[in-house]
Amino acid sequence: MLGFSLRSLWNRRFVAGLTVTAIGLSVALILGVERLRDGARDSFANSASGIDLIVAPRGNPVQILMATVFGVGGTGTGMTWESFEWLEDRPEVAWAVPIQMGDNHRGYPVIGTDGSYFEHFRHSGGQPLSLAEGAFFAGDMADAAVVGAEVASRFGYAPGAVIVNAHGSGEVSFDVHDDAPFTISGVLAPTGTAVDRMVFVTLEGFDALHAQEEASLVDPLDPSALLAEDHADDAAHEAHEEHGEHESVEAGHSHEPARINAVYVGLSDRAAVLGLQRAINDRTADPLSAVLPAVALAELWGITGTAERVMRLMAWAVAVAGMIGMVVMLSATLDTRRREFAILRSVGATPNRIFGLIVTEAALLTAAGLAVGLVLLTLATIVTDPILSARFGLRLGLDVLGARELAILGIIFCAGLLASLIPAYRVYRMTLADGLSVRL
Repeated sequence: MLGFSLRSLWNRRFVAGLTVTAIGLSVALILGVERLRDGARDSFANSASGIDLIVAPRGNPVQILMATVFGVGGTGTGMTWESFEWLEDRPEVAWAVPIQMGDNHRGYPVIGTDGSYFEHFRHSGGQPLSLAEGAFFAGDMADAAVVGAEVASRFGYAPGAVIVNAHGSGEVSFDVHDDAPFTISGVLAPTGTAVDRMVFVTLEGFDALHAQEEASLVDPLDPSALLAEDHADDAAHEAHEEHGEHESVEAGHSHEPARINAVYVGLSDRAAVLGLQRAINDRTADPLSAVLPAVALAELWGITGTAERVMRLMAWAVAVAGMIGMVVMLSATLDTRRREFAILRSVGATPNRIFGLIVTEAALLTAAGLAVGLVLLTLATIVTDPILSARFGLRLGLDVLGARELAILGIIFCAGLLASLIPAYRVYRMTLADGLSVRL
């Protein structure tokens, strides 16, 4: 019966091909939506693991999370270094990592920080960052940079390479800082998170880069501007000498910028997180927001939940349309195959075997649609994975089908068999006399 069903479908290969394509598209769409959803949630959760609080200028928690952890957007004008020191000196705080943002390297976000970032940042359930080659920058390496695995792979970077950053976020570059290059000291091992698509520079290098930019804006014909610049240089030199002793003793903060964009905070006792969050939010000297990453992620999923449901509904609607198309194809050919069925009956085929023939054809169509859908999903993943990784730090990956995906394939296959019962039942009721009679 299987061979006969295959030959029968081959004789109607054009219509059968359209049916298989429709089912395949629905399968690829349904599984693609599920993988995109799971990939986004896993990547976001892995990127934010190990951080108890994110402190930034007063703003929306989701915006702060996206800007500080994933390099998408910004956090406003920044917070003062005094606020960072106040936060770092709190008894509940075990460690604090300063973060500066606002630059990009060929479309990838540039993060200004210090060595404490690589010491305390965790990903994928508590794993520390590690190097594929080179070394993390130390306090005396003002022009050092550490690049993520994806950045290094895309541009062929290795330790010793010289890079130039630009002002602006994303692919928008307002001013290329070619007069302040950085030398790559290390390349991070792949993490599967947004860290792979980031470039890390020192706080001192980040500040020096923008100090040169501000100096370039001074009008050389304006004496007052030149005098102000000289005073600013003298003040900066005096401040550096005043804090020189402090900087040499304090590990990890060899440079103190005037303003930073955010702080990653780790607590010595996580039970104190709500009290510290309230203290930060109530601080009036420098309006700040303390964001719990898990809560911000839950809020983000609440925002995207409607879009997820709509995408799922559309995907299943396409699957239903594919099933309907198969029923229409099988039903539309029944009249042209009446004599075929009558001949089969005349040579001994029972109504049950004719019934089974139609169900077998539907099973073959559905199975072929599932196979085509998996192929389309694989091709789409290969094409879109680098794009999603570069723009959003998301990785879909060519993983083995999980239990839920296998369940979805099983549901679609069973739905195809159930849909075939309608034309199969019509064939079952045909009689030998009806098949041999002349129909005008």
